Amino acid sequence: MIASPIQPFYAMEILGRAQAIEAQGGSVCHLEIGEPGGKPAPQVIEAVRQCLERPMGYTSAKGMPALRDRLSGYYRDHHGVEVSPERIMVTMGSSSGFILTFLAGFAPGQRIAVTRPGYPAYLNILSSLNLPSVEIPVSPANGWKLTAADIAAAYERSPFEGLLVASPANPTGAVLDRDELAAIIACCDRLGVRFISDEIYHNLNYTGRDTSALEFSHDHVVINSFSKYYCMTGWRIGWLVMREDLIRRAEMMAQSLFISASSVSQCAALAALDARAVYDERRESYARNRQVLADGLKGLGFKLAEPSDGAFYAYVDASPFTNDTMDFCMRMLETAGVAATPGQDFDRIDGHKYVRFSYAGKLETIEMALDRMAGFLQR
Repeated sequence: MIASPIQPFYAMEILGRAQAIEAQGGSVCHLEIGEPGGKPAPQVIEAVRQCLERPMGYTSAKGMPALRDRLSGYYRDHHGVEVSPERIMVTMGSSSGFILTFLAGFAPGQRIAVTRPGYPAYLNILSSLNLPSVEIPVSPANGWKLTAADIAAAYERSPFEGLLVASPANPTGAVLDRDELAAIIACCDRLGVRFISDEIYHNLNYTGRDTSALEFSHDHVVINSFSKYYCMTGWRIGWLVMREDLIRRAEMMAQSLFISASSVSQCAALAALDARAVYDERRESYARNRQVLADGLKGLGFKLAEPSDGAFYAYVDASPFTNDTMDFCMRMLETAGVAATPGQDFDRIDGHKYVRFSYAGKLETIEMALDRMAGFLQR
């Protein structure tokens, strides 16, 4: 028996149970997974329809040149930086981007730091690759934001070679402003730590402009995806930006690990990049959902329910109701038909008192969930 710190991805476990309830005729309000409720833009659907009329074989491991060129243009147009298409690799969602980054960018035994709370797949992927991890706690007192001082203190306690940070963040929705991100990157440069910027929730910012790590340095790594803003979770398509020496290593690994991302999904992604007006309109619907959910959760008695700055999550303190949100979420699903994710998914130490709710779906689903939760909490 091999001992492993890998834990279940509880959001997916809750989803599986919710789908089983629905298969038996039950009704579930899905607030557990970070999945946009809308379908891709009409231009995307049309692009895919055209794909079906011609052979769709492998692309190169780095992806279609046209898509990499267009992604290069994205950084020029939206972030004011020149990024060579040669430094861009199209990936099978952000997940394969993380795998390739960890394998190409770090030697066996090197340590990678992540925030706590944070996306659970980070720790599970690192454990699967036998790479040690370091967790740096962030707190609601500072808006769940990591600071350069946090990094320096954690490094002094236990040095690490890499740091992975998401902004906007999952599960908290915390957004680093330009100065905050610049300070973090400068701290990593001073310590000799490779910085990995998870930017998959870019363009889902309700407080200002997103800042890319590429605006400060070309030495670090950026991972992004079409899953969230572009409503393409199941299409499994993302991208990775690295220095040219690292991207070549990642390319050689991808040739054997993944061969290439889906050619159909790459055509869809190319069309999505030209449909931003559609997706910006959808972001406005998330903003409305965000406020309705925040007001509703506060009214029900949850703590820390102020609207998040980015992504599409509310990460709230459920301690007025429970000290075991795993049990709380399972009971709420089984008895009230509301699916939410327990905080243990994101924080293995303090997550027992937190719950994450997603507001990426329809407003009527959120309103129904709040009504059901009111009855559940009164029992």
